[in-house]
Amino acid sequence: MWLERVQTYGRLIKFSHTIFALPFALAAVLLANRQHPVSWLTLGCIVLAMAAARSAAMGFNRFADYEYDRRNPRTIDRPLTAGKIDKRSVLIFIAVSSGLFIVFAALLGPLCLKLSLPLLFVLFFYSYTKRFTSFSHLFLGFAIGLSPLATWIAITGTWSLGIVLLSLALMTYIAGFDILYACQDVDFDREQNLFSIPSRWGVHRAFQVAAGLHLATFLFLLAVYFAFDLSSIYLAFLAVISLLLVLEHRLVRPDRLEKIDLAFFHVNSAISVLLFLAVLADTWCS
Repeated sequence: MWLERVQTYGRLIKFSHTIFALPFALAAVLLANRQHPVSWLTLGCIVLAMAAARSAAMGFNRFADYEYDRRNPRTIDRPLTAGKIDKRSVLIFIAVSSGLFIVFAALLGPLCLKLSLPLLFVLFFYSYTKRFTSFSHLFLGFAIGLSPLATWIAITGTWSLGIVLLSLALMTYIAGFDILYACQDVDFDREQNLFSIPSRWGVHRAFQVAAGLHLATFLFLLAVYFAFDLSSIYLAFLAVISLLLVLEHRLVRPDRLEKIDLAFFHVNSAISVLLFLAVLADTWCS
């Protein structure tokens, strides 16, 4: 019974999607470790803080979007809308996850503790952006893109241009494929007066915007190479990442959305993991 409950909560927050942002944060750990040695305790607190923050944000998103998810055929079978979890349990889950995030942030230092509440606000606020702006995808990218910067701050107590570039790469990467994913809900969003780039400007224009954002992702990742004086090994991985970004836009077309799950889950997961492996390989060989 308890295992089934855990699996249900995992589906509620789509725990598998952690693979999109976590490798970027771990890459930030490796880069920061070059100047500020990272203990296993610090690494553990960073990973657990990320997991807790993401769980709180996803739980809040499901709670805030309940009425929309209940009316959307694509989301009707989510645990909350399907009745497998009640709203009270979700609120408790959000509170516990938020509390754990604050605790782990406090263990990382006073500065992280001070920043924990503003960060939670940003993560929670995203759930309402689709109600008033078509640029909600960019806000999602911004919220998730903070993870490398937050990781760097937790380790070094400051920030650097290089880590901002990595955060911008994650921001544009997330925003780009979120636009593609939103193409599935164009009709629903228009019926419900919800805002998104596909529902406002159409699917074809949305694909162009997503392609532009993913081009920016590549350029930001290339800038990271110069900012941290990385080796040619990183560039080799970056070449593969660029091919996968192109593949993503070949798999999914305005008139061919049936492969969006393949592009969204598998290709994007591979891109994130390759980015981490690029920094790891560079670290080992330097």
